[in-house]
This record gives sequence, structure tokens and C-alpha cells, in this order.
Amino acid sequence: MSFLVTPAELNRRAELYNQLGAMLAAGVPLVKALEMSGNRAAVRGSRKTILSLIENLHAGFTFTDSMRRVQGWMSEFDIALLSVGEESGRLDVSFKLLSNYYATRAKIIRDTISGLITTVATLHVFLLVFPLGFLTAFAMGFFNNQYSQCVPFIIEKIVVFGGLYGIVLFLIFICQGNRGENWRSRVEAIFQMIPMLRTAQKYLVLSRLTAALDALTNAGVDVTKSWELAAAAAGSPRLNREISEWKPQIEKGMTPADLVNQTRYFPELFANLYHTGEISGKLDETLNRLHVYYQEEGFRTLRLFTRIMNGTVYGLLVAIVATQIIGFYTHYYTTAMSNF
Repeated sequence: MSFLVTPAELNRRAELYNQLGAMLAAGVPLVKALEMSGNRAAVRGSRKTILSLIENLHAGFTFTDSMRRVQGWMSEFDIALLSVGEESGRLDVSFKLLSNYYATRAKIIRDTISGLITTVATLHVFLLVFPLGFLTAFAMGFFNNQYSQCVPFIIEKIVVFGGLYGIVLFLIFICQGNRGENWRSRVEAIFQMIPMLRTAQKYLVLSRLTAALDALTNAGVDVTKSWELAAAAAGSPRLNREISEWKPQIEKGMTPADLVNQTRYFPELFANLYHTGEISGKLDETLNRLHVYYQEEGFRTLRLFTRIMNGTVYGLLVAIVATQIIGFYTHYYTTAMSNF
């Protein structure tokens, strides 16, 4: 698994899945489709994973077993949906669903980075210029050939920028999806403390859950097993724990719709629509609508959170810069007047 998931990597993954889905839909065998996709320049970074999959398939393993044996970048969500696709004979549909999912993720991250460029540039300038005392000493020492005066400025910037980049890399590291259950539970708990971010996270979890449920139910998988697999694919340790306790109650005769209504994690809209879909026999259509709705709402909320965070950081920087400048000139003029 790559340490840093970039929009370029997500686009490559989306392109690979799109190619595989299109070729399978056209009747190309899976092994041949993998071989043809692995030769394309756009997915060169995934070639090692593809070759390992092909090797396992030639050895007689199923595609599901091959994915689990290969230590590549496939997430549990990918493996769960593709496994269901293989079991149901709708592997092309699973590939296309994942392609759309990763393409949307790439766009969101790209838009987020684009929106943060101005703030990040402003932050770098601010940290480079302030405190003004260090910058003034550095400039005076440089122009007067007294380079020892430049050392405090250099050390201070190394500490500040090193700490800043260290924090950013640490946040990226802890948010990767390949950590253990306890680690992901802690990260999820932290996200729950941030109002808009917790909403976006929940919506995206529900989007993945409904996509997996749709694929599983259409494959004819037992309802209890479907919910267990979908919860694991959704990526939320909290939701996974709650659904893991459903089995005894389902065996006693309760329906998933009843349990959804009793579980506080699910919004009222989700519970009502799922109940209606279960009663009407149109659960597949309902799950598809829920998937689209929560994916769009999740990404929309995430965009809004990013814009608000961007504006807040930028506003704080402007206020701090103004305070620093006013304080500098106030001190300068006070000192100047006291010398008269």
C-alpha cells in the first residue's frame, strides 16, 4: 500500500478498474483482461499487483482468493465488492462501480488541494517572515557579513517547517485505511469530534455500505452474511461492531429493517427508505438510490468543510500578520520617540 494516496494514484486505480469492467462487459476473459490492462502505460504502477493476480489465477485460485493472497494496494472495500461480483457473475459491474468511486475521490482531493493552495502559500510566507526579529537579524547579519547572526533564523525555520511537515505527514499516515481495527477506531473517534467532518465521514460510510449491500443482495447472499460483509467493507469500526451483534436477533425473526430502526448510527432517511424497500420488494433500487445520495452528500459536505477550514485558516493568518505588523511599527515608533 502506498504511503501517500494522491489524486494521480486514485485516477490510475479508477482507470484500471474502468478498463477491466469494459473488457469484461465486452466478453473478454478475466485473465486476458488483466494481461491487456497490465500492458497499458496509464496503470504501470499497478503492474506488479496485476502480474501477481494473473499468476495466482493460472495456479487455479479464484479471483477472490487471488486478491487476498496478493499484498497490493487493494483495500477491503475493493476486495469485498469484487468478491461479490465474482460470486454473482457481475464482476464487470463491480469494477465500474469502483472506477466511479475512485474517480470521484480523486476529484474531491484535487479540488481540496486546489482550494488550499492560496492558504498554504500564505502560511509559508507567514512562517518565513515572522517573527520579524529573527528576519531582521538575519538580514543585518547577511548584509554586514556577520553570518553568526543568521544562525538563529535558520535554526528557527528548520524547527518550524520541520514540525509543520512532520505533523502533516503524521496525519496522512494515521488516516490511511490499512491500519488495524483499534487504530482506525481511534481515528474515527477523533473525526467524530469535528462537526462537519463527522457528517461527511458517516455519509461516505453509508455510501460504501449500500453499494456493498446492493452487490451482495443481488448475488443472493444470505441477509445476515450480506450485512456482515457490507459492514466490513464500509470502513467504519463502530458500524462494524454494531452490525456484528445483529446475528442472534435476525435468527430470532427480526428483519434488518427493524434493526436499522433500532440502531442510532443510521439516519432517519436511511431507516425509512430501507424499510420501504424491504416491504415493497424493491430493495435493490432503494440501495442504489441511497448509495448515490450518500456519496453525493458526503463529498458535498467534505467540500464545504474544506472551504470553511480554508477560510478560517486564511482569516487567522491575516489577523496574525496584521497584529504582528502593527506591533512591530508601534514598538519601532515608540522606541524612536523615546530617543528624542
